[in-house]
Amino acid sequence: MEASVDSRFPIGRLNRVPALDAAGRAAAIDEIGRLPGQLASAVNGLTDTQLDTPYRDGGWTVRQLVHHLADSHMNAFIRCKLVVSEDGPPLKGYDQDGWAEMIDSTTLSIAPSLAIVDGMHQRWATFLRSLAPEAFARPGVHSENGPLTLDTLLQIYSWHGRHHVAHITELRKRRGW
Repeated sequence: MEASVDSRFPIGRLNRVPALDAAGRAAAIDEIGRLPGQLASAVNGLTDTQLDTPYRDGGWTVRQLVHHLADSHMNAFIRCKLVVSEDGPPLKGYDQDGWAEMIDSTTLSIAPSLAIVDGMHQRWATFLRSLAPEAFARPGVHSENGPLTLDTLLQIYSWHGRHHVAHITELRKRRGW
């Protein structure tokens, strides 16, 4: 009998380490680079009714997840650039639940957000690959989570993309889509 998957954390919770080694960093950057294709595959062929299905009881719809990934990762890309270009910059949080309830997240086609994720992740991975190892120790100060290094941001967002893609793929498995 197959073990049940926690629909909130289908790939498990994020386990952060204080700093990544070169191999861990390269793997995380590769994850960021792969996300657009993984996300596009996860939603390929879904109907509007399927896109408007929550991935779990009380959770966001698939449509909201796709738009959330664009929103969240745009913020993350900017945070990463701030950390590299400024000394200890403030990194503003945002109300992700509020954004997920806005009209563009609840009704708009997912095509614009897929395009944002595709282009932005190409830029983000290229930017991250260009950095010297010492850049990943640079911190910013998040408004809700305090000091975060670029290594920490890299761990968070490489996990975050896989986390939400798994929400979609697990929903598809459960529903037989």
